[in-house]
Amino acid sequence: MLQFELLATEGLARRGRLTLNHGVVQTPIFMPVGTYGTVKGVLPRSLHDMNAQIILGNTFHLWMRPGLDVMRHFGGLHGFENWHKPILTDSGGFQVWSLGEMRKISEEGVKFASPVNGDKLFLTPEISMQIQTVLNSDIVMQFDECTPYETKGHLTTEAEARHSMELSRRWMKRCMAEFERLQNPNALFGIVQGGMFEHLRQESLEALVELDLPGYAVGGVSVGEPKEDMLRIMAHTPHRLPAHKPRYLMGVGTPEDLVEGVSCGVDMFDCVMPTRNARNGHLFTRFGDLKIRNARHKSDERPIDETCRCYTCAGDGQGHGGFSRAYLHHLERCGEMLAPMLATIHNLHYYLQLMQEVRDALDVGQFAAFRARFAADRARGV
Repeated sequence: MLQFELLATEGLARRGRLTLNHGVVQTPIFMPVGTYGTVKGVLPRSLHDMNAQIILGNTFHLWMRPGLDVMRHFGGLHGFENWHKPILTDSGGFQVWSLGEMRKISEEGVKFASPVNGDKLFLTPEISMQIQTVLNSDIVMQFDECTPYETKGHLTTEAEARHSMELSRRWMKRCMAEFERLQNPNALFGIVQGGMFEHLRQESLEALVELDLPGYAVGGVSVGEPKEDMLRIMAHTPHRLPAHKPRYLMGVGTPEDLVEGVSCGVDMFDCVMPTRNARNGHLFTRFGDLKIRNARHKSDERPIDETCRCYTCAGDGQGHGGFSRAYLHHLERCGEMLAPMLATIHNLHYYLQLMQEVRDALDVGQFAAFRARFAADRARGV
């Protein structure tokens, strides 16, 4: 089940409400990435505290471990990880792309060696749908080929991008047929491909729209291309998708990318950046980015961001939490596992709070003013 209601617009920016089998999601929304059935470095309780509405799981990795028998035993991913809000699962296409020379793509599917134990495996559109049905994710992504920015040392040509896009288009129809055969009660999204070529993006988009899917995603960005190319595709594609369907920009990005994406008509985002960067001491704040390992933080009594109300910055209101930059710097320098945990709480809270502020601005027709204020604050520096 999927229902999408458009509540407000300002230019191309949209405010919506997405109803799924496991709950309601207010959009625009950022979705924390939980590849192996957990968002790295953060307790599920913390995700609830920071009002995470929907998280991701990954078809490819969960198929590897713990496997479908375990997932069936628990009735799907929600029961296994004890998360009872919505979940979106990636189809495995991006992970297959990341295997590089270790995989062989054909019309039928992708052959590759398991990165876990070396077993010979074969992933097809049908198998991806079968795995995601077992996972019982609220949003199922089509199995696609993620068109690379570079192919064997050269920029992907238009012919190569077309071949990849058309393969994904054929795979989409197979995904639909298998999804219907399985009587999956959730929602299947198609993925617009076409590389860095706007006319190929348009062809892909039009073919998917003809299928009248519950929602649509823009894939094949954040795959190594220069930022200006990513922004060019982001400006071209999302707003051309149906206005009454949710639009998802896959794998993006920085706080600036999210706000720019909203201005281009995007409703849903995911990215590993807030969690991955946290594990490397890179923190996002309202006033720019902060690298906590730098020596200048050694004796700094301030929190990461004095305007932030997360547990790391402000505590829980009951005398727990609320830590100085000096303490976080010390934890990082000592290699304490608490350092990335506290950093992850802060970064995810910042991303989710940013999306809440975007929604609030759209609710009152003040997104343009918010966008200008956001840019000025981020440029100010910490």
